[in-house]
Amino acid sequence: MNAYQNPYMSFDGITPEEYTFLQQATASLTGNQARTFMSFYASKRRNPQDIMFATLAGFLGVSGVQRFMTDQIGMGILYFFTAGFCFIGTIVDLINYKTIANDYNRQMAYESFNIAKMSN
Repeated sequence: MNAYQNPYMSFDGITPEEYTFLQQATASLTGNQARTFMSFYASKRRNPQDIMFATLAGFLGVSGVQRFMTDQIGMGILYFFTAGFCFIGTIVDLINYKTIANDYNRQMAYESFNIAKMSN
């Protein structure tokens, strides 16, 4: 199966949950709408490994970058000024980095789906 037949496999670090969700979300889209969806989603999507590396940066004194990357500005500021809740929040985020990425990607998929549905 090549990337043309299955465009989701071109995403770095795609999880099985994300793959299943994307297949279900785009099943009702036409070809043109699916291309629009893919272009918007690809530009907004976050790789779970990038979230993990940003979380690891929290141990070097730059806490909260992972929260800024996932548009959680308030939590990012809170992490930054409290050193990741004294590193406890950073450790929790390090354990849950895939969940953080999947939640953000799901939200971006909903936004991309709505944009694609409005296009013709």
